[in-house]
Amino acid sequence: MAAVSLLALLNVFGQWPSTATVAVSAATLEIRSPPAVRGGLLFQARYTVRASRALKAATLVLGRGWLDGLTVNTIEPSPLNEASRDGRLSLELGHIPAGEKHVLYIQYQVNPTTVGSHAQTVALYDGDERLLVHERKLRVYP
Repeated sequence: MAAVSLLALLNVFGQWPSTATVAVSAATLEIRSPPAVRGGLLFQARYTVRASRALKAATLVLGRGWLDGLTVNTIEPSPLNEASRDGRLSLELGHIPAGEKHVLYIQYQVNPTTVGSHAQTVALYDGDERLLVHERKLRVYP
């Protein structure tokens, strides 16, 4: 029991968020979310888009790993539009002027029966132009 408690204190079973940043000439995307979670856990992911040039139709596209086995409780601020883009969740953020940023928060709950490793892809588009892609892994413990 002491070993399990020590491992939990060292964040082996997740919950503490980490930050990943991907930058291209047009924009920077920062993703802050835990890399490991447990079944039933509530957690938040924060997506920050910083525009180096004006983005006329900024859109975040989240891969299946952001939805499979996870329940989305809320998305704030609400995107202008939500759609499916080839089976992935497409969140239209709209116009982001050069030098400004848009911060999107999504609150999740891990479904209790979900376990294992899940690939989580995030792509940033300006209209139909894909600007960048970031892939990470989410480890789900029982």
